[in-house]
Amino acid sequence: MEDKKLVVFYSYTGHTRHIANIIKEKLNCDILEIKPVKPYSTDYNTVVDQYQNNERAKETPIIEKIDIDLNEYSKIIVGTPVWWYTITPPIRTFLKENDLSGKTIIPFATNAGWLGRTFKEIEDLCPNSNIGKEMNIVFTEDYNKNDLVTEFEEIEKWINLI
Repeated sequence: MEDKKLVVFYSYTGHTRHIANIIKEKLNCDILEIKPVKPYSTDYNTVVDQYQNNERAKETPIIEKIDIDLNEYSKIIVGTPVWWYTITPPIRTFLKENDLSGKTIIPFATNAGWLGRTFKEIEDLCPNSNIGKEMNIVFTEDYNKNDLVTEFEEIEKWINLI
């Protein structure tokens, strides 16, 4: 199998999509956006209130059908916002429903500084995968802005390692 790469991500405010698209462009790889069948509220505070127990609840919502053959890829770059110190429910569903054994999983997380056990949960959900170097990408607390706290050069260095 050639070293084919896929970026898989879920994005709520657009930050994770922004980074996923940068990775896609720089690596010239395929991209897959994970979407829940039932969309989340567009009101940020409503979502915060509903998912503050996300880490304990470990919810797995139904996601839209994936129309990509994951067997074609040796490296899967997984991007998730951090919701209450861990991965988002749609990414949890994707990782639980798809056997990524033997693949290299390279996680990245977008957040305002509270990473928690995000990367540990990805590792736990991919026990038969090789977990590559993760990237914690911090934005300002104003979720309406695309203002990075993490230096863009650090993100570029990480992408070049992939």
